[in-house]
Amino acid sequence: MTAAAMSATKIPPPNRNQRLCTAYPFAYHYSLFPRIPVPLPLRRMRCAILSALPPGGLVMLALGFIGLGKMGRPMSHNLLKAGFPLTVHNRSRAAVAELERSGAKAAHSPQEVSARSEVVMTCLPNVASVEEVYFGKDGLIEAARPGRLLIDHSTVGPKTSLAIHAAAKKKGVAFLDAPVSGGPLGATNAALTIMVGGEKADFDRAMPVFQAMGKAIRLCGPPSSGAIIKLANQLLVAIHTAAAAEALAFVTKAGGDPKIALEVLGTAFAASAMLNRNGPLTLERKFEPGTPVDLILKDLRLIAEVADESGTRILMGGQARQAFTEASLQGLGLKDMAALVQPLERLAGIEVRAKA
Repeated sequence: MTAAAMSATKIPPPNRNQRLCTAYPFAYHYSLFPRIPVPLPLRRMRCAILSALPPGGLVMLALGFIGLGKMGRPMSHNLLKAGFPLTVHNRSRAAVAELERSGAKAAHSPQEVSARSEVVMTCLPNVASVEEVYFGKDGLIEAARPGRLLIDHSTVGPKTSLAIHAAAKKKGVAFLDAPVSGGPLGATNAALTIMVGGEKADFDRAMPVFQAMGKAIRLCGPPSSGAIIKLANQLLVAIHTAAAAEALAFVTKAGGDPKIALEVLGTAFAASAMLNRNGPLTLERKFEPGTPVDLILKDLRLIAEVADESGTRILMGGQARQAFTEASLQGLGLKDMAALVQPLERLAGIEVRAKA
């Protein structure tokens, strides 16, 4: 359909942030600089965030993404597949170049991302990186413009999320803490769990963006609620990983078949996502990084800090932290967390494998 035909079609303009789904095969994308209409296919038939324009029709919000690591890169690809115009920034130029080939625009600083985007997302490796991107010179808070929305997908403590929320609010900018779970595979398959803290109106505004990246999306409460629940998730991941490693080592040392044990335990009360994930990797001796030991150890240190600040006793979490620390000290820090079984194997003089 030509642009002229589209403009002649009587499509009632939606309210701001109303979603246009698959009813129309095309929408008009108005670039911010300048506002020139360009036909844009709604790829993969996904919904998009739209705004009403006088009488020019429809606009898809421009997005920005900072942090193109193992999670941020596939998340950004899914935003592009969903049809969102996307500007990206990352310290590693290789990751940016990959997304440019898929249709993203490159930016050289967080400030440049902010200038081009109405919604900016971050997915960064640690608290220091988050604070630098948000509060540093030419950072997102300094560059923020009223009416914009900032979303942080990083794993940080509630104190960090609340500080960003307060600073953004002073600038007339909305902020959501929206950490994710599901690992690189979940990010690639747009199947992440997204746990969100913030205002309901901002959550509703961001929902079409979240739907391009995840399947289980939940507003968990006011600002910092998402950050708190993500830390609880990481606490369970660490404890369950340590418990699964110990159980497999126990079965093997006692003379059982760990392969049969996995098949049975996977349907018993003992079943867990970590047992079902890490068990097969252990049997196949596949310890190349998916979720590295040191990444979980970083999260456990953060959990300990938040527990101290809130006066919460973390007992099993402390034991799990010792196990991850020992694995890291033995040179396994960059291996997948399933490698937590290897120090136990050395102590027991065994190797966890299926019996012939």
